[in-house]
Amino acid sequence: MVNFSSRNKKRKVMVLGVDGVPCTLLKDFINKGIMPNLSSLAKEGHLREMNASIPEVSSTSWTTFMTGVNPGKHGIYGFMDLKPNSYRLFFPNSNDMKSDTLWDILGRHNKRSIVLNVPATYPAKPLNGILTAGFVSLDLQKATYPESAYRYLKAINYRMDVDTQKAVQSQEVLVGDIQMTFQKRLESFLYFLDNEEWDLSICTITETDRLHHFLWAALEDVSHPQHGFFITFYKKLDSLIGEMYARCGEDTSFIIVSDHGFAGIKQEVYLNSWLREKGYLLFRKAPPGSLEDIHPESRIFVLDPSRLYINLKNRYPSGSVEDKDYEDIRLKIKQELLNISINSEKVIKEVFMREELYKGPLYESAPDLIALPHTGFDLKGALNKQTIYGRSIFTGAHTRGNATFFVNQPVKDGEINIVDVAPTILALMGIQHNDFDGIPFV
Repeated sequence: MVNFSSRNKKRKVMVLGVDGVPCTLLKDFINKGIMPNLSSLAKEGHLREMNASIPEVSSTSWTTFMTGVNPGKHGIYGFMDLKPNSYRLFFPNSNDMKSDTLWDILGRHNKRSIVLNVPATYPAKPLNGILTAGFVSLDLQKATYPESAYRYLKAINYRMDVDTQKAVQSQEVLVGDIQMTFQKRLESFLYFLDNEEWDLSICTITETDRLHHFLWAALEDVSHPQHGFFITFYKKLDSLIGEMYARCGEDTSFIIVSDHGFAGIKQEVYLNSWLREKGYLLFRKAPPGSLEDIHPESRIFVLDPSRLYINLKNRYPSGSVEDKDYEDIRLKIKQELLNISINSEKVIKEVFMREELYKGPLYESAPDLIALPHTGFDLKGALNKQTIYGRSIFTGAHTRGNATFFVNQPVKDGEINIVDVAPTILALMGIQHNDFDGIPFV
């Protein structure tokens, strides 16, 4: 039973990250008796919906979670970005993140952190504690600090991620891989929590995201062959919640957080194909090998999932848009995006100008426009799709809203954003830090 009166004495925080878990799904499973441990916690604390980052992708959202600042300061706008003054893609990693993390800040206060499987932390950097990075991690040794933690993980045949290519083979093969990876995740979490000293622990489950991308249809259709597995997986997740909470003493606050929500897919929408059809995007050859094949007459292009970049003369080698035309084309594209519809159903909910979302020393790297879809439409930045709409192996897509935030503490009223989680954690630990964009909710 949580003793709210002792909240000011709590100085340790345990965080369970559940990648892509919507709050409404958890509440539904609570009501159906599928998650009794979470049900008990929800009665004692606060389980509520939260907004993710924009765009609503894991690399951006988890980085915002761990830094408490917007991408204009931390520098991670998506899984892929462009090298400056070029059309060459690269995958940002922890070396490209320009803001302090929670564990950086805590280390300066002689606090020890255990950070397990948080996305966008590869390669692992030294810290006061232990870190093994989440996806995208290429090498377990480079993903883990210190060496002793790597040796343990190697010894138990730890798995850094689900092999999603197995979804192409069959759903049954994918299910087996999810189960195996999840089991190794649990084993490592409980080992480190039981055998290491810590002031902050962050343990993140990414198998939920993989489950939702490939098997969301199994949730919605009770006759689906994997419906039972979907429910069983959440029962196991609930058991983990119970196991972790049992390790929280009276001095420990317990948080559950997801980086975005999820929903079923009605249609995938290929924005670069839409731009080509409208005459805004051209390539020197068909099909293009990469964005480096862009034609100099192109005016705008998209990076996954919904980041639009004006092809400015002073920014890109084959730029065609003059600075004086920048605002006009942005306004024109924004309106045309908002008019996209399928079967009379609007696709785009909102289009943001970059200055509405981002601020900081890395602002100039921000996309010029960012589209946010209505639920059910999955925006994509693929270059080689021949149609504007389509479907693939995915049955679930990210949502910005309906992310999860739980804490076993009283919280303030108001809308919570993932940028608020880091300041909330430090407030619970009694650490003063003034460089956040978010605000504490306790």
